[in-house]
Amino acid sequence: MNPPATPFSVSTATSENHTSTIALHGYLDAHTAPTLEDEIDRVLASGCNRIVVDFASLDYISSAGLGVFMVFIEQVRAHGGDIKLAAMRPSVFTVFDLLGFPVLFTITPSVTEAVMAFPTFDGE
Repeated sequence: MNPPATPFSVSTATSENHTSTIALHGYLDAHTAPTLEDEIDRVLASGCNRIVVDFASLDYISSAGLGVFMVFIEQVRAHGGDIKLAAMRPSVFTVFDLLGFPVLFTITPSVTEAVMAFPTFDGE
């Protein structure tokens, strides 16, 4: 099997409205899913439970990658937050759509729209 053309990486930025955006790059599969899990754990440990995941640079996602979001969604929502998904390429969206994720998650065309889908932040 050929290695992925683009190695997997994540980068996170937190905006002034207390929302963390996690940008995914490359291939998200069983081998790289722990990297994303660690990053979401780090974001949650920082006290942020408003997460946008930016898929614009994600080339591929496997079922193991999808499972990461299922692991965290209940925990995040139990603490008054949410995970919103944004900017998916058509091939990645198809995988989410086939498994019914649009019923469970807000999926928007852009990161800006995902951030705006959160209620106004009243706290400090």
